[in-house]
Amino acid sequence: MSADELDTHFSRRAFLVGTTGLWIAAGLPRPIAAAAAQRDKRPSVLSLDQWNSVEAISERILPADETPGAAAAGCVNFIDKALANEDAGSLPLYREALKALDRACAARWQQKFVELDAAHQDAMLADLETGSVPDWAATEAPQQAFFATIRMHTILGFLSDPSHGGNRDFIGWKTMGFPGPVHHLGGSTPEQMLGEEPFTPIWQRSPLHAPRRSKS
Repeated sequence: MSADELDTHFSRRAFLVGTTGLWIAAGLPRPIAAAAAQRDKRPSVLSLDQWNSVEAISERILPADETPGAAAAGCVNFIDKALANEDAGSLPLYREALKALDRACAARWQQKFVELDAAHQDAMLADLETGSVPDWAATEAPQQAFFATIRMHTILGFLSDPSHGGNRDFIGWKTMGFPGPVHHLGGSTPEQMLGEEPFTPIWQRSPLHAPRRSKS
């Protein structure tokens, strides 16, 4: 795969297009993980090395460009809290796959994943997505299953409500042009529902910004 193809393959636009189902899922309640995220921004179940690896992978899945990426949005914190709570069943997959990923990187480039430059990280993730990393040393953590899981978690962390540990400073919502859930915006006017007036984003709102009555 050429450098240009990798740039396209791992572009923010390419990873967010077609995520309607994930966008809907981002609004689903995760009360236990959300409570944990609000208590502590430090790792709950990931070791520091695992945290750094997950953060590096997520940043290549949704890299910063003209707007911040997964690292700035705190996607790793969302993933850590999810793995500690509602998505605990995926924790063994992460642990085994992260070890295998570092072994594969060391065999190919004599470095851990976090030590590689962006081009080499993208090359490894492209192979991971297609299940073509040679001598993958984690039979209980299939390459493609891991990639699909961390990709899903990264996008959810980028788009979910900030209370769940990701989407720091509403970075994901600002990127997608989403003003926040309507019920958190105090409802909507008929003009807003018809697209005749914009919603005031939740991060710009104050008690003075309550929706006004219809003109009719």
